[in-house]
Amino acid sequence: METSKYSSIKSLVSEIKEEYFSSDNPHAFVPASAYDTAWLAMIPADNARKQNRPMFKNCLNWILENQKSGGFWGEIDEEGFSSIDALPATLVCMVALKTWNIGQKNIEKGLKFVNSNIEMLSEINDEDLPRRFVMVFPGMIALAQEAGIELVLPQRSGGAIANIFFRRQQILKKEELVDESQSCELPVLAYLESLTPTYNVDPRQIVSHLSDDGSLFQSPSATVSAYMATGDTNCRRYLESLVENCPNGGVPARYPADEELIELSMVDHLQRLGLAEHFNQEIDEILGKIDRNQKNSVKSKPMKTNILQPMKLYKDSLAFRLLRMQGYDVNPGKFCWFLNDAEILKHMEENCEKFITVMHSVYTATDLQFPGEYELEEARSFSKRILQKSIKPNWDHDFMHSKGLHNVVKHELKLPWIARLDHLDHRKWIEEYKSTPMWIGSDSFYRLPFLDDKKLMQLAVENYEFRQLIFKNELEELKRWSVKWGLSNMGFGREKTTYLYFAVATNIFQPINSTGRSIIAKAAIIVTVADDFYDMEGSLNELETLTDAIKRWDGKGLQGHSNTIFSVLDHLIEDIALKFETQERNEMREKLRDIWRETFDSWMVEKSWSHSGYIPSMDEYLKTGMISISAHMLALLASCFSNPRIQKAELKPTEYENITKLLMIIARLLNDTQSYEKEKADGKMNLVLLHLNENPEVCIEESIAYVNEIVGLKWKEFLKHVLMDGSDDMPKSCKRIHLACLKAFQMFFNSGNLFDSKTALVDDIKKAIYLPINDCEPMPLLKPQPLTINGTTKHRVPKVSASWNRAIKNPKTISMIKQSNIGKISINQTAKLHVPMRFSFCSI
Repeated sequence: METSKYSSIKSLVSEIKEEYFSSDNPHAFVPASAYDTAWLAMIPADNARKQNRPMFKNCLNWILENQKSGGFWGEIDEEGFSSIDALPATLVCMVALKTWNIGQKNIEKGLKFVNSNIEMLSEINDEDLPRRFVMVFPGMIALAQEAGIELVLPQRSGGAIANIFFRRQQILKKEELVDESQSCELPVLAYLESLTPTYNVDPRQIVSHLSDDGSLFQSPSATVSAYMATGDTNCRRYLESLVENCPNGGVPARYPADEELIELSMVDHLQRLGLAEHFNQEIDEILGKIDRNQKNSVKSKPMKTNILQPMKLYKDSLAFRLLRMQGYDVNPGKFCWFLNDAEILKHMEENCEKFITVMHSVYTATDLQFPGEYELEEARSFSKRILQKSIKPNWDHDFMHSKGLHNVVKHELKLPWIARLDHLDHRKWIEEYKSTPMWIGSDSFYRLPFLDDKKLMQLAVENYEFRQLIFKNELEELKRWSVKWGLSNMGFGREKTTYLYFAVATNIFQPINSTGRSIIAKAAIIVTVADDFYDMEGSLNELETLTDAIKRWDGKGLQGHSNTIFSVLDHLIEDIALKFETQERNEMREKLRDIWRETFDSWMVEKSWSHSGYIPSMDEYLKTGMISISAHMLALLASCFSNPRIQKAELKPTEYENITKLLMIIARLLNDTQSYEKEKADGKMNLVLLHLNENPEVCIEESIAYVNEIVGLKWKEFLKHVLMDGSDDMPKSCKRIHLACLKAFQMFFNSGNLFDSKTALVDDIKKAIYLPINDCEPMPLLKPQPLTINGTTKHRVPKVSASWNRAIKNPKTISMIKQSNIGKISINQTAKLHVPMRFSFCSI
């Protein structure tokens, strides 16, 4: 069974590599926007009045071929339902078809969808709607009416639609076409295609805001309107380039695509899904290229143009996190520039719900702090505050972010990265991210198909469940081993076989690490049994005898529990030594014994302190306690096996690398912050209690805070040693094992003593090892209920009647709605603006 699953995984990996890493066109990864595609489909070809054909026929064909089964065009949400953006997208797609007198059945299906789904607006607070929807939706209703498409809606929707029109009117009244003070919102001009006659835009003003590539804010739909208004050749070249790079006819909501952002998102998604091991070469190439580009680029200030600020912050923080985690030397200033922009900070504070994705990216980047990086501390504090303010009890009406993102944010605010287990993080990402926010389009996040690919999701699920199959087999073997040696029924202490294997497997999860997992788990079980024997079961004489036997490494004369502990330990070390070459075997065996000798000595010292009532100084205690916690032993045992290049000196107690010493100190302090009450009752020493003893003027909470502050500082040092080359001679793979061990300790003692709890980890163990991932396929689309009117009913269904005469001052303007009689309406920008649409409710 394992062989067939592995073959399926390898096959999927090959297919995905071929499909996604062999393309030179970044736009192949960007999803088509039905809304923007429809606008390109409406552009008439030259001399179209004679030939009656569109300039971009592929775009029109795309509309005909890509209507959803529910009758709509546009995106679906993570549960498979139409998104709020489907309403304006469907309206404009119907107009595009109507323009060329084709697709009548498609129009009828679209009309049914709009008429039956527009009612949902009555259940939504218009303040929750994205700015883009508020700007675009009224204009698309008017455009549909002008094209002769009649919309019928329930009575209760009238007030909701009026509120949306009113909110849009407020925006139009308040803001200039291009408001330079708005650095985080797209300006009114970016929605040119949806503007009403009251905005009689001078074509010269449009041309003055065109980008070098000929686009209007890199928006295809707005650029179509700019071209229709001005006939500008640069606009046309932009649109032609757009269609050329999207040969299937569907164009994205933003063009050109940011190639680096696409690649960063690929890497991030693969890693979060737990698939990085299958794409190591591709990930290394991408991150290496991005690092070179960053180093070779000329340093420039952030662009002061609208939405580019949060887009840049999202990309910069994502790049920082991925590069630093991979060991690249990157400066926090690469993304902390936003801290020096008071306008951006103020805007994000006041509109926190719009920046959840950006702030989540910033927050996760600050997980990787090194000593002295105060910018990252400030960025973490700010982003955490924004995310906490953004959390709502009910996110059903958040139309800018997925529920998956909300759930991930809540989870990560509650449980920091250093306390999360990688394997369970992968499961969380798979379950929550059926679709994943990517970057800001007009003012909402658009998604890469790579991030919403069924084949990729299938691979992630199969890969996760393949691990689970391996974990189940390894755990059963470990339980048999524990029973065989009598460790599971010693009659005292804690039986933690499953807990310990869970902690190991969820951080060292790759299938090829099976032997390493077994070694660490067995060593951890022996440590737990032996530690409990020294703490609660053995007499002073028994413990002295066992300690002496370990020192001599001779178990003759040992009896009972002492003999069991020595025998299983001797057998484990022999197993490890046999994995080395013959010429190295004896030396490695002795090195490993020395580590255990040191550990048993530390347990004996602590026992003698407790027995005699001796109170050591904090320094004296820590010198012994950092050894007795045994974290270094677990990491070094696995390291010496996982990488033969590990130096023998690194296994000598007197010559541990700094990374190993930091692991020892942090693990001890984490344990002490959560176990001081138990150890006080048992008459044992603890750094929290010693600090309280040496500082009688402080309370217990202050002593805990003192120790936690040390932990925070030491973690930053530790991460620098783990992630950066040059700080230690230890191979990178061994450093990662150190990180895995410390994250396991952080998990156990982050907010309580989970290790001693019988139930706290049960659910996580089930998810990690036993429970398959729920079906990640999106839910089927809900078919809209057809609008039926019974002639005998007294229920009245209102009809919206709207007129919208587009007018732009340009004698060369090309008419896009053939039957309209365009009237020219001028208005001074400072004059009072009228409601942009005239509509009335009529009984039918």
